[in-house]
Amino acid sequence: MTATSDRPALVQRASTTGDASTTPQGDARVDVASLEKLLLGRWADLRATARATAGEEAFQRIEGLTLREHRERVLEQMRLLVGKGQVWRGYPERLGGADDAGGNLAGFEELVAADPSLQIKAGVQWGLFGAAILHLGTPEQQDRLLPGAMDLSVPGAFAMTEIGHGSDVASIATTATYDPETEEFVIHTPFRGAWKDYLGNAGVHGVAAVVFAQLITQNVNHGVHAFYVPIRDTAGERDELGRLPFLPGVGGEDDGQKGGLNGIDNGRLHFDHVRVPRADLLARYGSVDADGTYSSPIESPGRRFFTMLGSLVQGRVSLDGAAVTASKLGLAIAVRYANERRQFTGASATEEVVLLDYGTHKRRLIVPIAETYAAHFAHDRLLDLFHSVFSGEEDTPEQREDLETTAAALKATSTRFALDVLQETREACGGAGFLTANRITSLRADLDVYATFEGDNTVLLQLVAKRLLADYGKQFKGITPGQMARVVVERAGDMALHRTPLKRAAQALADVGDPRRAAGHLRDPETQRALLTDRVETMVADVAQALRPAQKADPETATNLFNAHQVELVEAARAHAELLRWEAFTQALETIEDAGTREVLTTVRDLFGLSLVERHLAWYLLNGRLSAQRARTVTSYLDRLIDRLRPHAQDLVDAWGYGPEHLRATIATGIEKERQDEARDYYRRLRASGDEPRSEKSLRKAAKGGPQAR
Repeated sequence: MTATSDRPALVQRASTTGDASTTPQGDARVDVASLEKLLLGRWADLRATARATAGEEAFQRIEGLTLREHRERVLEQMRLLVGKGQVWRGYPERLGGADDAGGNLAGFEELVAADPSLQIKAGVQWGLFGAAILHLGTPEQQDRLLPGAMDLSVPGAFAMTEIGHGSDVASIATTATYDPETEEFVIHTPFRGAWKDYLGNAGVHGVAAVVFAQLITQNVNHGVHAFYVPIRDTAGERDELGRLPFLPGVGGEDDGQKGGLNGIDNGRLHFDHVRVPRADLLARYGSVDADGTYSSPIESPGRRFFTMLGSLVQGRVSLDGAAVTASKLGLAIAVRYANERRQFTGASATEEVVLLDYGTHKRRLIVPIAETYAAHFAHDRLLDLFHSVFSGEEDTPEQREDLETTAAALKATSTRFALDVLQETREACGGAGFLTANRITSLRADLDVYATFEGDNTVLLQLVAKRLLADYGKQFKGITPGQMARVVVERAGDMALHRTPLKRAAQALADVGDPRRAAGHLRDPETQRALLTDRVETMVADVAQALRPAQKADPETATNLFNAHQVELVEAARAHAELLRWEAFTQALETIEDAGTREVLTTVRDLFGLSLVERHLAWYLLNGRLSAQRARTVTSYLDRLIDRLRPHAQDLVDAWGYGPEHLRATIATGIEKERQDEARDYYRRLRASGDEPRSEKSLRKAAKGGPQAR
């Protein structure tokens, strides 16, 4: 079975209106097969195999299952994945894996096409629980604890998040206090706010957990560390819901029904002085001797904490990829439907217009197609960066920092985008889009929580902004106060120049009377790069200057100043993520060999870049980066690009490589075209027979002496 098997015949791709503006430029056409191969990326074979698995009936989501039925089906699917050996590639060869970090994620994120619950539950088991043992444990601990996690004989939870602290992991309240007399750690949650919550596998299936707690020994708190903790008695009897009893001191609750992802048994855990052996502190970055002496290869507590958390970054990387896949699925469904569904007569008195020929419909679907391509290429670069670090090819502190920042920026951007796309495609399909049989509403519900787990998106963007500020500050490290003063003066002068009528007038003179010249300027990649880069740099510099007084202020004043500029920080981080996507897309164009495909994809890139400019047009005008004349050109030129891409819309979504076994939406099977053809044939025969009833409107015209139209 291949990723492209058994697809319905493609709908007619050219516009039915016959408008010259919708005719492709020249003879450029998308080579769908070669583009699909290119999009499979570096790990094409692994991704294609995983995609084929996601299309198998045994892995497909069944709508309407009860909570328990859905959970048990996903658990059984996990067992099937173990049998296929597709979930071990990221683990060491000595344990049966392939030491292939990038290939592992490339295949894993395809599971969202089967059922997002399967992708996330697999992520909990092998990407969080197992990965924590792998990345935080010593080789001895890996050999002892990983086999059970890998073969699913030990379903496990990843117990980091607490009700009371959420994304603030450094402040979690669960403690692990070392007792030298017994050489054990005592795990304890001192109050309800310290309960671990939202944990996959904790509700029913999990029998062990990696628990994050404050390590205390010799009355010193060494910060957050991870511990391997059995949580259920595997020799006990299961209750009516299939749950094994908790071990002494361990308690918990099932989170129950959720807004989505109900194939995962999320739950809460708490610990009442639960003892675990000293050997079960995952000790790669910190260990405790028998007498209670703490040691670590990383001296700085802060750097140690971020190194430990950074080793678990693959969750964010995989969510970025899964969100892009979900966006593709929604758009593939909506575009096929829009290419077949007809409504309202246009130029013809008898022929109804295909939805995708309407201006609003083209814009609501084709612009997101462009952004999805940008998100895809950005994710490919992120996956390469992830592999270079975790394969050891280029594992440096700088590369890890780049990985953490890029993963945070892209995860926050793509998960938000996926939710917007799925809502838009749902509406674009009208009432049909609201039917469960057409998949989009279920995808939207399941993807909802992607915006807040593995790091709340707003918090992640603040992390990105802090990195941007740090990089900005490094430019001025070591310069004298006098030099710094000159920089500030020059910066102020630059801002003033951009915002003066003189600067805007110069651009306006170049634009007047020649809209094509203005449009051509906007399509130039260097212009797009300059506009997007300048926005990031200006926003970062503005916030950095605003926050300078915080360096010498007391903590309360500094905090208040930071909060006052928090919104600007987040916006700067979003602008940075947009630039990353545009750069990734531009770089990918160089790898496309087919000339026609490259021409079409270049137009897609231009559409993405200029849609960003249009989205932030107020900023560009207020900051003097665009004249009013050129700003007016942006939207009109965007509409031209959309019309140019209209004939290629079906090709562009088909090249993503998802067939009917992945889309599983009734309206994406060709049934709508059959319905429309049946209706058109019926009315043609009726008109030809002469039996078509005359309309009241035509009779009124005849009575007034007008043409006797039917």
